[in-house]
Order: sequence, then structure tokens, then C-alpha cells
Amino acid sequence: MRGRIPDSFIDELLARVDIVDVIERRVPLKKAGREWTACCPFHNERSPSFYVSPAKQFFHCFGCGAHGTAIKFLMDYERLEFPDAIEELAQAVGLKVPREGGNDAPREDKTDLYALLDSAARWYQGELPKNADAKAYCKKRGLDAQTIERFRIGWAPTGYDGIMKSLGTSERRMQLLNEAGMVASNERGSKYDRFRERLMFPILDRRGRVIAFGGRVLQADQGPKYLNSPETPLFHKGRELFALWQVKQANSSLARIVVVEGYMDVIALHQAGLPIAVATLGTATTPDHTEVLFRAAPDVVFCFDGDRAGRAAAWKALESALPRLRDGRQAYFLFLPDGEDPDTLIRKEGKEGFEKRLKEATPLSEYFFGELAHDVDMASLDGRARLAERARPLIARLPDGAFRDLMAQELEKRSGARAMLEPEPVRRQTQRPVAVQRSLVRSAIALLLAQPGMADEVERPYRFLRLDKPGISLLADLIDTARSRPGINPAMLIEHYAEREEYPALQKLMAAPVVGEPEMQRIEFFDALLRMEQQAIVLRREALTAKHRQGTLDSAEKAELRELLALRVQPAPTAE
Repeated sequence: MRGRIPDSFIDELLARVDIVDVIERRVPLKKAGREWTACCPFHNERSPSFYVSPAKQFFHCFGCGAHGTAIKFLMDYERLEFPDAIEELAQAVGLKVPREGGNDAPREDKTDLYALLDSAARWYQGELPKNADAKAYCKKRGLDAQTIERFRIGWAPTGYDGIMKSLGTSERRMQLLNEAGMVASNERGSKYDRFRERLMFPILDRRGRVIAFGGRVLQADQGPKYLNSPETPLFHKGRELFALWQVKQANSSLARIVVVEGYMDVIALHQAGLPIAVATLGTATTPDHTEVLFRAAPDVVFCFDGDRAGRAAAWKALESALPRLRDGRQAYFLFLPDGEDPDTLIRKEGKEGFEKRLKEATPLSEYFFGELAHDVDMASLDGRARLAERARPLIARLPDGAFRDLMAQELEKRSGARAMLEPEPVRRQTQRPVAVQRSLVRSAIALLLAQPGMADEVERPYRFLRLDKPGISLLADLIDTARSRPGINPAMLIEHYAEREEYPALQKLMAAPVVGEPEMQRIEFFDALLRMEQQAIVLRREALTAKHRQGTLDSAEKAELRELLALRVQPAPTAE
């Protein structure tokens, strides 16, 4: 059991999850015989060396060495800790993660903080119907009851201690309120509610838990239009996106995601039947934002006002997106007419009108060259040289692939100057290695990891256990584990050893290619067991014969030696 999650649940989860589906939602895969392949998402490369095996439910990169089960892939790709990876996979297949007792939690427990923020959201929700101005504002903005409920919109009333009185003023509660960013301090050190007289928008994490708030005033002259929670242990605004949870709930498969500037813009699009909109949280688009966006959908449309500020924000988004534009990902830019925002446009033009604008959004390549050349005389040699100097370092930030090559070609076409990108670094060999001679024990383990069901056919007692060589007891343990769990697949089997010292060695054997058809692998496995048994006989016979020459055999050993000499044993390769 890891982190209070029972091993039996991890087995059930890995039995229901298909690693190909898990990875393909995040990395475009291509069929390659019995496996699937792609350019590795964990290091830059031009030729695919990343393989996914449906039979083993295992991935391996022959370039950088990354490998593991669906759990390990999510931990590495999404940068999740073990419990969060389990939660993510469980949610995808409709399972609820059970917990068992124990104090071996894998990280600091933030349960109280999540519970406090959820209570705060419910309190704000309860305050909204009590305030006439807030209700009138929601009606004026066209928010229906379903939308208010879906986004958990609430109201922070007037007063300096409403949230404190509601959630408690004990020392522990005040500590949590402070840690969650719900209270602030004045010059004298007195605490007061951070959010007052504001429409409240809970910000949710990838699992739908409240981690922060955004508050909007009803009148422009009441102070800053939007106020967000400060950075906290749960909330890092440069990584989070407003409404990403709602987008994922509304779309089982997402082809396109739209980034707008305000909470109300997001909500208006969702309510109008376009639940594909998110917003950054009072900050410019960061590289972390763009990675989260492209993991959610292959096409990202950045939607900004057409004024100077909007174009500056769009350029920052472009710069953040460039290093993440691996093949298969595309970015677009949609600039709105003066005085319009998504909220007003969707009301005027409806869903179809806004969708038409999205379809006509400017591709990144077109926006890139248009923006860099807007003040350049392309008819002059000097102007074309200026374009090339501006574009070269930006194109160099693109990952290796077809898009970078085409952008470099486009620069040469427009300016006449070559992109002069940095030469590609020499990488280690990424071809699949030729199978090397392995010991009998390692071969047997690798074959068993490929087909755990063979364990049911191994006769007891395990006669190969008489061989005193490294790995023999591990092989026997693997067979016992596979026997005890009928239907176990390779990924389930290897995860049972995740906390044992043998785990890295087992992962390497799992990643190693096992050649031949399943029936040939079965023959090879049982042949290896037989050879180990024969080897044990030969070694024992030699030991007893040597002892016999010394005249030190007892009667039982003499009988054993006679029995061993009567056995026919084929010569076998050594186990090490």
C-alpha cells in the first residue's frame, strides 16, 4: 500500500486503464507493428524513439531512457505526485480512490486548507441571494441559475470580518485563513477579510477543488475591478487557468480551447454553448499556462482586444507558446473589434457568429511574420535584413520538427536570408538496441513480465529454487504474485514492486524487447526454467562429487548423489 491507497485498488485501476489511451490524449501516437510510437515528450528529438506497448501496458524511450506504467507517465508528464496521478486516472475511468489508515502520507496534508476554501465558497454562494445589488448585476449580465451554480458564483458582503465570523476565529482557523489568503493585515497587524463587496468566482484545480478566488466589483469606481487571491501553498497564478475544470467536465474530447481575458467573458461563452473558454488569472500568459493549454487541446486560440494592450498581451502569449509548439500543436490569434469583448460579442452575434470568428482566427505563423514586419520596409534589403534578425532567435526557440523547418523556410522566402538555426546537437543513438545475451534468470523474468499469466502453469514446488544464483528468489516471488492475482497484466505486476529495491531492475527488464510470438515466448520461458533446474542439478552433483573424493559424504548425501548421477542433464549456459 502506498500513501494509504490499497494495492488492490491500484491493480483494479491498471486493469481498467489503457496506457495507449492515456498517452494518446497527450502525445500523438502512430501505430508501429504491435506497438505505438512517437517523438518522446520528455526530450527533444526528430526521430521517434518513444514506444508504447499495449500488451505490457508500459512505455519506454530508447533515447532518454524514460519508462514506466500509465501512473509513471502521468507523474512525469503532468508533474503530478503519486496520489494525484492515481486520482487523475481513477477519475477518467469512473473510480473513487479509497483510503486506508496509516501515517505514511506521501506529502504534506493540505486537507484542512482545501476544506476551508470549500467552506468559504459555500458561504459566499449563500450570501449572493441575500444581496439585491449582486442579484441585479447577475441578471443584467444575463447569468442564469444553472451558470451561477456551475461556476459556484457568490458574493462577499460589506464588512471586515464576515468570512472570519463564518469560518471561525480560533487560532487554528485564523492560521488556515491566513495561509489560504482569505484575510489580510493592516499596519497595526489587525486581520480583516481580503474580499469585500465583490462578486466571487472560485478558482478550481484540476480535480475540481477550490484553491483560490477572484473577486469583481459591481461598479468601476469601487476600486480595482478584479482582485485575486495571493500566492498560497495551493495557488500559483502563473500555472492555473480559470474554468479549466469546467471545460474538462463539459468536453470528453477537446479539439480546441480559447483563452480570453476576463472571468465574465469565460462565463458568457460557456453559457452561450461554447464551454471551451478559460482565462489567465490577472497575469500575462506564462510558459506554464501554454503547456497546460496544449495538454488540454491541440489547438489554442488566444483571444484579445484589438488595442495596444491586447496586442502586447498577444505577443507575450506567442513568446510563451513558441517552445511548446511540437508537431501537432497549433496556436491562433483572434483580435476583437474596438470596444467589444467576448461577452458583448456573443450577445450580439450568438454562438454561430463567435464560432465563425474563431474559425477565421489568424494562425500563429501569419501573426508572427505580420507583427515582426509591420514597421519594416520589405521592399528594401535593409528592411528584409531587419526582419531576419528579429525572427531568427524566435524561430530557434521552436522545438525540432516540421513546423520549425517550415517557419525557417518562410523566413528565407520573405527575407531572402536563411534562418541560421543552431546546429542540432549530436544525440546518443535512439534506435532500438539489438537484443543482448541475458542470463537465464533475467530472461525468465523478462518473459514473465511480458506474459504474467504463464505463472499459473509453473509446477510447484519450484525446482529452479535449488539454484543458488542472484534473482532466483525474485523470480519465485514474481510467480507467486502473478498466481495470487488471476488476470494480472504486466503493468499491475511491476507496480507491486514499486517500493522495493528491485523495482529499477524490473523496469529495465520490462522495457527490454521480448522477441517472438507469444507461444514462442512461452516455450522460451519454460525452457529457461528447465535449464535453471538442470544447472542446479549439475552444480549440486559437482559439489557432492568433490565431497565424495574427500571421503566426507554422509549416507543421505550418498543417496542424493546416486539419484543425481542417474539423471540425464543437458549442458546449459550459466545463469550469470
